[in-house]
Amino acid sequence: MTAPLGGPASAPQAGAAPGDGPLLLVHASEVVTCAGPGRARRGAEMADAGVRTGAGVAMQDGRVVAVEPDEALRRRFPGAREVDCNGGVIAPGFVDSHTHAFFGAPRVAEHELRATGVPYLEIARRGGGIHSSVRDLRARSTDDLVARTLPRLARLAAGGVTTVEIKSGYGLSLDEELRSLEGIAAVAARVPVNVVATCLGAHEIPLEAREAPDGRERWLRTLAEELYPTVARRRLATFVDVFCEPGVFTVDESRRLLQAGARAGMRPKLHADELHDGGAAGLAAELGAASADHLAAIAPGGIRALAASDTVATLLPATMLFLGRRQAPARALVEAGCAVALATDLNPGTSPLQSFSLLLTLAVSELRLSAAEAWVAATVNGAAALGLAAETGQLAPGFRADVALHAVDDHRALPYWFGERLCAMAWAAGRPCHPWGASVPSAGATTPQPDPA
Repeated sequence: MTAPLGGPASAPQAGAAPGDGPLLLVHASEVVTCAGPGRARRGAEMADAGVRTGAGVAMQDGRVVAVEPDEALRRRFPGAREVDCNGGVIAPGFVDSHTHAFFGAPRVAEHELRATGVPYLEIARRGGGIHSSVRDLRARSTDDLVARTLPRLARLAAGGVTTVEIKSGYGLSLDEELRSLEGIAAVAARVPVNVVATCLGAHEIPLEAREAPDGRERWLRTLAEELYPTVARRRLATFVDVFCEPGVFTVDESRRLLQAGARAGMRPKLHADELHDGGAAGLAAELGAASADHLAAIAPGGIRALAASDTVATLLPATMLFLGRRQAPARALVEAGCAVALATDLNPGTSPLQSFSLLLTLAVSELRLSAAEAWVAATVNGAAALGLAAETGQLAPGFRADVALHAVDDHRALPYWFGERLCAMAWAAGRPCHPWGASVPSAGATTPQPDPA
């Protein structure tokens, strides 16, 4: 059966669930495979997104089973169900490897404060910033927080995201951090996208700890000796993260916490050198962190350290755009041989971004990545930042069927048509994750036509 893009048969039931038999995606203009080794792409390797023409994709039992010409797929899988891609682009689902999507209210007032010249750290000093979200989260029920998070993931999925990392970090107490991670687990159980949890208890020093003479040290001990072992024992998070920034956690404190988290069984990640060069990128490389994230203020020594390590440099250009600050030196990172990934940093204060395609536009226009580099950064390298590069992020036999279909006829068109929502369908492990309570657009209706002038 052929399901025309936008027709009734391409609604959510057109999946590839175990036992359903193969599903063929045919009549595509291009397939962005990002195919290759199950690891991050570094430096010049990022320039090859493995774009194929005249091919389709077959998936079965939650896995990609073939990327071959349409007629070859039909001969190999006679009678298989089909989705007519109507000249669209098939690609790996995006991997959003850095979000703070589990929160209550947005912090709209801070956006205006920054416009009047009040800097980020001054807003935090006044009790805004992260602490504002902490007060808000503590006042809400877990059910309310889960209900607010679900639509955010639906919007990400509507842009082709099939894997999302979600951090805690707005609880900032032993009980509230555990409650947050339990809430993230509840979200994961209710969504079709793949969710990876990160423990970010070291997002800030709680205000109550700041006010006590030995409060800072007691919070460090609470994290290292109580929170991390409990989180690991209950398998509530895969990663441990620290906001390593002057005025928040020092390099020595961050090393202490990440080593404690690693001893408990979680792999380190790091908020590194976002606003100031504090040596955090070097620390991430030293500890073998999965990723060092932000990096807008990274120094040349930090770039060299990441290039010599397996740590992925995850860039968050929407955050720096929203804050009105300089972008991370993406070209210098790529040219040094680093593995660069992209993520939204979806959060209530500094990056309320829920459109991954707009992130690709920022990668090309602000970070000066090529379209191919942006695609690799958003897929296989994002997967590597979550330790999943051997599982997802590319379209090749054996990889998880995390697949998106975009209503454009050229992979370069997705970052080009900035602000447009052009993902027509998406599958996570072969199960539909977009449409998710929304109608399916047709390629003809949603692809803007170039101005002949």
